[in-house]
Amino acid sequence: MGPLPRTVELFYDVLSPYSWLGFEILCRYQNIWNINLQLRPSLITGIMKDRNKPPGLLPRKGLYMANDLKLLRHHLQIPIHFPKDFLSVMLEKGSLSAMRFLTAVNLEHPEMLEKASRELWMRVWSRNEDITEPQSILAAAEKAGMSAEQAQGLLEKIATPKVKNQLKETTEAACRYGAFGLPITVAHVDGQTHMLFGSDRMELLAHLLGEKWMGPIPPAVNARL
Repeated sequence: MGPLPRTVELFYDVLSPYSWLGFEILCRYQNIWNINLQLRPSLITGIMKDRNKPPGLLPRKGLYMANDLKLLRHHLQIPIHFPKDFLSVMLEKGSLSAMRFLTAVNLEHPEMLEKASRELWMRVWSRNEDITEPQSILAAAEKAGMSAEQAQGLLEKIATPKVKNQLKETTEAACRYGAFGLPITVAHVDGQTHMLFGSDRMELLAHLLGEKWMGPIPPAVNARL
C-alpha cells in the first residue's frame, strides 16, 4: 500500500483570473500527483478589505496584467480574455452571488464544484458574460452538467445562513493561512503547512510534495488538448 495522498487546498474566487490559471494547473495534476485536491470557494473582497486597491485597478499594474494574461493564455492553453467592462466587473458587479452559489455546490454536490467553477470563469474571463444575475448563474450551472431543477435548488440556498457562514468561514480560513489575495494554495506535508500565493508557484509546490513537475501542461493532459 502506497503513501496516503497529501492534502492540497486551493482557495479561489472566480473574480480572480490568476485563480483560474492555478485551478486549471492543479486540476491537470490532481490525478498525476499523489494528492487530495480540495477546492475552497472564497471571497476575494473579504481577503483584500485591508488593502487600498486590487493590483489590477492600479493603472500600470492593470496594463501589465492585461498583457500578462494574454501571454499566459497561450502558454497555459487556457482561453482567458480581459472583460470589456473590466472596471465594472471588478468594482461594481463583483462575485458575491457566484461564490455563494459555488459554496452551496460544495456543500450539496461537491462532485460538481470543479465544472461549475470552470463555467463561471469561462463566462466572465473568456466570453465576456455576466456572473451576477440569477439566470447567468443558472446557465453556467446547466452548462456544467446540472439539471435545471438541481441548479435552481442550489441558487435558492445562496441567501441562507448556512451558505453565507460557510463562505465567510472559508474566507477567514484563507486569511489565517496568511492570504493577502487569491489564489492561495495550501499544502499539508509531513505535519507542516505551506501557503503559496499566486498561480506561478506550482514548481515549488511539486518540490514540497516530492512530486515531479512536468510544466503547466503535463504530457498526459497535452495529449488530450
